[in-house]
Amino acid sequence: MRALAAVALALAPLFAHAGAVLVAVAANFAGPMQKIAAAFEADTKDTVKVVVGSTGAFYTQIKTGAPFDVFLSADADTPAQLESDGFTVPGRRFTFAYGRLVLWSARPDYIDARGDILLGATFGKIAIADPKLAPYGRAAVETMQRLGVYDTLRPKIVKAGNIGQAYQYVATGNAPLGFVALSQVVVDGKLAEGSAWVVPLSMHTPLRQDAVLLKHGANNAAASRFLEYLKGGKARRIIAAYGYDLSAN
Repeated sequence: MRALAAVALALAPLFAHAGAVLVAVAANFAGPMQKIAAAFEADTKDTVKVVVGSTGAFYTQIKTGAPFDVFLSADADTPAQLESDGFTVPGRRFTFAYGRLVLWSARPDYIDARGDILLGATFGKIAIADPKLAPYGRAAVETMQRLGVYDTLRPKIVKAGNIGQAYQYVATGNAPLGFVALSQVVVDGKLAEGSAWVVPLSMHTPLRQDAVLLKHGANNAAASRFLEYLKGGKARRIIAAYGYDLSAN
């Protein structure tokens, strides 16, 4: 019993600080977030609750009082606007990744390496995230405009509430192809299934993704620990494995 008591006393400092953090996560980052959260919990004994959705919807929810501690956005503009509006802790915003857009189909050999399938427009539907809510949806529209095919393809576009739903439309065959996040279709840097064209960065506004500590989490030590963890080597390796760039270059 004395030995057990000694062990308990030794471990007490490790668990005394344990807390919980509620994180709002843009849908493109759901996969890496799941792994990062698990690693963070194992390393810190804190707990993480993740809510996945669209950046635009989260903006509205945060402004109307949603109790999120941390927000991982699909862009940089939304966290900056929240900061300007007074909903964040000043000085705690940073870029955690640069996303990549990909035209993807669950069918092997369906999409060519240059995305020329968009020029022929022989497919029935094309899924994108709603550009009014999701930065990846806006990037998809910019890409089609850059290619000069947006007006032709507009009747074929199926808009999803977020990039996660856009992926589901394509994965289930409800749309033969769609613009999704590269992180949704790669595993350890390799395409998991189907065929894809990774959209060149020159085709759309950079998908710079910022994290921010919200006012609700200002006094939550676990929230601050999570943001610091997101900057660390273990989290960055997970992020890179999902196809994200870690710098602007």
